[in-house]
Amino acid sequence: MAVDVVTEVVIERPVDVVATYVGDPSNAPEWYANIESVDWQTEPPVEVGSRMDFVAHFLGRRLAYTYEVAELVPGRRLVMRTAQGPFPMETSYEWSETDGGATRMTLRNRGEPKGFAGVAAPLMAASMRRANTKDLARLKQLLETR
Repeated sequence: MAVDVVTEVVIERPVDVVATYVGDPSNAPEWYANIESVDWQTEPPVEVGSRMDFVAHFLGRRLAYTYEVAELVPGRRLVMRTAQGPFPMETSYEWSETDGGATRMTLRNRGEPKGFAGVAAPLMAASMRRANTKDLARLKQLLETR
């Protein structure tokens, strides 16, 4: 069973501010509660083909995985994918300006869990949705108070 979780937040900051901050994976541990570290395999800044090693904790497990940037439209969209492990994942960020000049950010996680992870897909999707909602609230708080 596939997992496809979409969450959104409106951040009272311009698109370029939000996209620049979120589009730098080095900032992920600051606003994602479950991400412990990000180490670059390639040299920054982000570009298509950039690779970063992430260490995270999810559902009580330590996860280590490598994301590769698959798509980048500066200030509009960033897509990263991982293929290894029991849960290949694609994470995408999209940013658009609201009528009031704020930023609507959409975070999407989707993947096709394998083996036992496939059986747990509904639980994983619900847990991801809760975690993403909290992470986006944290991001909003961080960026709106800077």
